[in-house]
Amino acid sequence: MSERTFEVQEVSEAAPVPKAPPLRAYEEPAHEAPHAHETPHKPDYLDGFLAKTPEAVAPEAPGGELQEEVIAALRQIFDPEIPVNIYDLGLIYNVEISDGHAVVTMTLTTPHCPVAETMPGEVEMRVMSVPGVASAEVNLVWDPAWDPGKMSDEAKLEMGML
Repeated sequence: MSERTFEVQEVSEAAPVPKAPPLRAYEEPAHEAPHAHETPHKPDYLDGFLAKTPEAVAPEAPGGELQEEVIAALRQIFDPEIPVNIYDLGLIYNVEISDGHAVVTMTLTTPHCPVAETMPGEVEMRVMSVPGVASAEVNLVWDPAWDPGKMSDEAKLEMGML
């Protein structure tokens, strides 16, 4: 086995390291004038948008108070075979309200659903029970066909699908 030897040099003094200049915030040189073509800061357009009060939604319009009450009434109707309300199940395709007349477009899970004869009548009665709705019409459609993809996330969670 060979033995290694190392040579050690002694240094009496290390060479000085030059110091970096101190960091300063950017300063415009005093001899330069501001650019004439620059304009003052423009106002932020979001300020006006955020300060604007939202426009009132007609009670019968989508997102209006009356439509929301009709949807709340529809959420009280449950499919007898599935423990989820018909709105979150995705059976209600559309709710339109005009001059106190509500039109609900809906489907059922299958054309052979055991409540095919009674469900539209129950929907009509529940919608007409909402204050502000004088009459209701239920259109039962089969196109587009219902599928589990129409269910809300809450319904999918209830069914164990998420």
